[in-house]
Amino acid sequence: MQNPESDMKKVAMITGATSGIGEATARLFAQTGDYKLIIAGRRADRLKELKKELKESYGTQVHVLSFDVRDYQRGRAALDSMPEAFRHIDILVNNAGRATDLVKFQEGDIRNWDEVIDINIKGFIYMARIISERMAQQGGGHIVNLGSIAGTEAYEAGNVYCATKHAVHALSRGMRIDLLGTGVKITEIRPGKVETEFSLIRFHGDKEKADKVYEGIRPLRGDDIARTILWAVTQPPHVNIDEIVVTPVSQANSYYNKKEM
Repeated sequence: MQNPESDMKKVAMITGATSGIGEATARLFAQTGDYKLIIAGRRADRLKELKKELKESYGTQVHVLSFDVRDYQRGRAALDSMPEAFRHIDILVNNAGRATDLVKFQEGDIRNWDEVIDINIKGFIYMARIISERMAQQGGGHIVNLGSIAGTEAYEAGNVYCATKHAVHALSRGMRIDLLGTGVKITEIRPGKVETEFSLIRFHGDKEKADKVYEGIRPLRGDDIARTILWAVTQPPHVNIDEIVVTPVSQANSYYNKKEM
């Protein structure tokens, strides 16, 4: 028999929940006791481990969706196949994204660019498109798009990655306009340097290069952004947080960083 209290909890879906900001957000939402969670990502083993942890530690109801956000049809099919208890999605944390290089434009690898564009733009759009339609039909919801300070400030050797995050910024503003009157909230969060697997993936597993990105500074952690997300989605019904820029104290923007003593 379904627990009546569980029906009162909001359903939050988090993409890219296998590591970094997504994983931290899942943990924080579970700690509140206010949410049922849909955790999505490509690494099924990590998702299963996270589900087990959240259930044992907090008693959280968790549904796992293992698929690639770049596959629109599979994503829609996965969402259509969910149990009834998870079908009314109140919050989407649209977090999946990556960078695969840091080289000047004229030296760029087309294969890396294709992957970044497909995940950061197409995957982002696909999830937002599927969920926004459902939210509009149900009369409300909240989509949190994870962008970057690179979404408004290009930096050296960032080129295509920056372009994809500019797209996230533009699309977030467009979604905000198009969803007016539906009750659906749109928030874009643009972090600065966050120490996660992001740089390790960007440099194809080269830990020495990844560590240098954060050398001499105290970067943000996934938990810092998770707290920001939770704050944005717990505002009163009439309040929409349009966008938030979050940086470490030692980072003023994409160009200026001050190493700490």
